[in-house]
Order: sequence, then C-alpha cells, then structure tokens
Amino acid sequence: MILVTGATGTVGREVMRQLPVGASVRVLARDPSRVVGAAPGAEIVRGDYGNPAALERAMRGVRSAFLVTNEVGGDQDARFVDVAVTAGVGHVVKLSAAAVEDVLADDLITGWQRDAEELLRVSGMGWTLLRPRSFMSNSLSWAPSLRSERVVRALYGESVNACVDPRDIADVAVRALTEPGHQGRAYTLTGPQAVSAVWQTDRLAELLGRPVRFEELAPDQARVLWSRRHPAPVVEALLHSARRQREGAKAGVVRTVAELTGRPASSFETWARDHLTAFAGG
Repeated sequence: MILVTGATGTVGREVMRQLPVGASVRVLARDPSRVVGAAPGAEIVRGDYGNPAALERAMRGVRSAFLVTNEVGGDQDARFVDVAVTAGVGHVVKLSAAAVEDVLADDLITGWQRDAEELLRVSGMGWTLLRPRSFMSNSLSWAPSLRSERVVRALYGESVNACVDPRDIADVAVRALTEPGHQGRAYTLTGPQAVSAVWQTDRLAELLGRPVRFEELAPDQARVLWSRRHPAPVVEALLHSARRQREGAKAGVVRTVAELTGRPASSFETWARDHLTAFAGG
C-alpha cells in the first residue's frame, strides 16, 4: 500500500496521477471532495495531521508514503513520523527544498525543512528526500495581473532560479515510492536552465502572442503583497530567500531528473505551453 499526502497540492496531485495502474493507493485528504484524478480503486481517507485517529487509519498496512507538509514551523512532520513508526511504515519519500543545502540560508522556512529531514533520518524508517528548486507553477501567481493588465510583477526580476516542473518532481517521487535503490538518498531537482522572472515574462508573451510588461517590485512592495497571504515571519523568510536568489544561490543546474527518469527535465516553455490557458484567461 502506498499512502499519498498533499494530493490536492501541486506535486501530490501529480504523484497520485502518475502512480502505476493497479498500484494499491490510499490518499489522506482534509477534504476528499477536492481529490481529483485518483485512480479507480484508490482509497480516500478523510483527515489531517492534527487528527491522530485519522493518521492511524491512513497508515494501516502502508509500505511507503509520500509526505508533504505545509505548516512552517509546526509539528506536522513530527506527528506524521510518530504515527508512521508505530504503524510500521517502511519508507517515506519527503518533499523538502533545495535550500537546505545552502549553508547561508538561515531563514525560518529552510530551518523548518532541515528539522523535518532530520526527523526522518533518525526515525528508523527508510527515507528519500526530494529537494526541488522553485516550482515552475509558482508563475501562476502572475496570471491575474497578466490577464487583466498584461503585467508581471516580481521582486529581483533579473535574478535566476533553476526552477523545476512539478511533474518532474512527481515522476522522481513515484520512482522512489515504487522502485528499489532510493532509500537513504537525497535528490536535488532542477529544471534544465536557470531563468529569471523577466525571461519568463518574455517567454509567456511569445506564447500568448501579445505584449506583456515586466514591473519590478521593491522589497517593501513585495512585503506588503506577500503579507496578504502569509504571516510576518514567513514573509521575512521569503524575502531572505529572494535575496539569496539575487546573490546567485539558486542558479545551479543538476541532471538528477534526467539521470533518474531517462529523459531531460522539462523546460519552462514546455510547462508554460501546457498551462497557457491559465494566463490567457480561457
């Protein structure tokens, strides 16, 4: 039995869709009605990390699990690991972040991910760590202003990030969940090139066949914008992360996706073409 958490999120949704036909799959979801694309026969368990009874039900008979948590600084990973150990789960594939390898990244989000990784390492279970760069899908946050104003707004628009297609992350995750040889491994995952928000804006304009303007945000403007969605400590962590990107910390490209899947990592153009309706408005 394979357990998938985060199945309504960007990567978890793709993991669920890419699991082999006929695999025994269970999905843990706070709202089962939002789980879309599960294979026929997949078992959906209602619950979350704050519900020990639901976690216990979800992990009965589970051999391997895909773990996604999102409460920065919270105890979701600890709760999951405690129940997984008791339930006898053999292997956990954890979605982490590439920044954990950056010794100068000392922000709240990166520290939380480092702590979560360590929980798995000392748990006694088998583990695999997935450490992606930023998701290409993060550019969907630009879609409303692009559709309404033909404008993309971002901080440090010329800084580059070797962002990765979430589908590639999911492909690696599925292999780690279903194939031998991945336990005790940490995989940094990037796209095929480091790109900037300005460059991405130009590519979107080309694909849409219409002009799109890039507008640089000042740090204080970004702080105000992000504060609408995140608590202050997380906003400051995001600003720290953006400064590390400006300093070149996220420019490195690795071939892990190609080495593990046998095909090149997807380009931003490929990802954007497949999601162009979100930017075009229909």
